[in-house]
Amino acid sequence: MEFHIDKTDEKARACTIKTAHSTIQTPVFMPVGTVGSVKSLDAYDMREILKADIILGNTYHLYLRPGDENIKNFGGLHGFTKYDGSFLTDSGGFQAFSLSDISKASSEGVQFKSHIDGSTHYFTPEKVLDIEYHLNSDIMMILDDLVELPSSQERINLSVERTIKWAEQSIAYHLKKQSEGVGLHQNIFAIIQGGTDKAYRKKCAEALCSMPFDGFAIGGLSVGEENTKMYDTVEFTTPFMPTDKPRYLMGVGTPEDLVENVERGVDMFDCVMPTRNARNATLFTSFGKINIKGAKFIKDDTPIDSECDCYTCKRYSRGYLNHLYRAKELTFFRLASLHNLHYYLSLMRQMREAILKGEFARFKREFYAKRGGHNS
Repeated sequence: MEFHIDKTDEKARACTIKTAHSTIQTPVFMPVGTVGSVKSLDAYDMREILKADIILGNTYHLYLRPGDENIKNFGGLHGFTKYDGSFLTDSGGFQAFSLSDISKASSEGVQFKSHIDGSTHYFTPEKVLDIEYHLNSDIMMILDDLVELPSSQERINLSVERTIKWAEQSIAYHLKKQSEGVGLHQNIFAIIQGGTDKAYRKKCAEALCSMPFDGFAIGGLSVGEENTKMYDTVEFTTPFMPTDKPRYLMGVGTPEDLVENVERGVDMFDCVMPTRNARNATLFTSFGKINIKGAKFIKDDTPIDSECDCYTCKRYSRGYLNHLYRAKELTFFRLASLHNLHYYLSLMRQMREAILKGEFARFKREFYAKRGGHNS
C-alpha cells in the first residue's frame, strides 16, 4: 500500500491510498457489500456508474456462504464478483457482537453458530486472516472484541485486553505468512476499542499503534452511544493514531457524522445506511432526507434532488420512484440505491475538494445551512 497526504485543513485530511487494485482518494466512503454484493447493484454499477474505488465485504458472511475456499477458486473476491476496485474485508468482530445470542467470545477467539444452518464455528485471529487471504481483499481487518455501549468498566477493560492480544497475534501471523509468500499484496488494519472511556481508548490506541500495521481503525462506536460522545471519542483518539497511515471509522454513519468526523481527522468510512434506507424509501438529498413513498410525491415530476447529477436524478422523477416503491417493483431498489450512494460518494468528493482548497470550514457551514440546521 502507498499512502500520501495531499493536503490538510486544520485536522481534516485529503489523502491518496494506492492498493494492488485501485487508487483511492480520501475522504472516502466505502459502500457495504457484505456478501460480495452491494444490495441491488453489480460491479458495473459500482465502477462505471458510481465510480466507487473501494467497497466492503464481510469475512464472517463470506466464510459461511459461499465459503472462502470457493471464492479463492474463483480468483478471490475480484474474480468472483468481477469488481476490479479494492475490497476491504471486516473481520467478523461486529457479527460476534450483533449475533451475541449465538456467539461466545473467550481470550482465544469467538465461537459462534451459523445463522444459516446452526453449525458451530470458531474464529481465532489466525483463522480470520486465513479466510481473508483466500478472499484476497486489499485491506484485511483483524479480529477484535466489540462491546455494546454503555458497558461496565470491567467489560471494556476485557475488550481492550483481548483486542491488544489478538492484534499481537495477528501482526505476528501476517508477517510470518508474508515471509512464506502469502498475502504479499494485502494490507492489515488494527481496530482501536475502548468504548467512550478515554483512558481505555488511550491504552488501546497506544498499544496497537506501536505495532507495524498498515492502517488503523476506530471501532466500537455508533453502537448505542449519543452522537456527541462518538464525536468526542474520535476527537480524543485520532491524535494517538499515526499521521502517515490511513484512519478508518467503522460503521459510521449519517451525512452529518461523515462531515463531523472528517473534520476530526478521519479518512475512511463505511455504513449500510445509504443502501438500507434506500430500500425503505428514505432518500438523501443536499437539503436533508425525504421519504419517497409519501402521497405528496405521486404527481411530482421533479428529480429527487435538483442539485444531484446521479443516474437516477438525470432520468427519473419523484413521481416515478414513488410509483415503483408503491408497486413493489424491484427496479426501485436499484434506482434508489444508486441515488443514495451517489449522494454519499459525492459528499466525500466535495469534502476532499474543500480540504484541497483550504475551505473545509466554509463547506461545513454551507452543508448545515442547506439542511436548515446547525451543528452542535
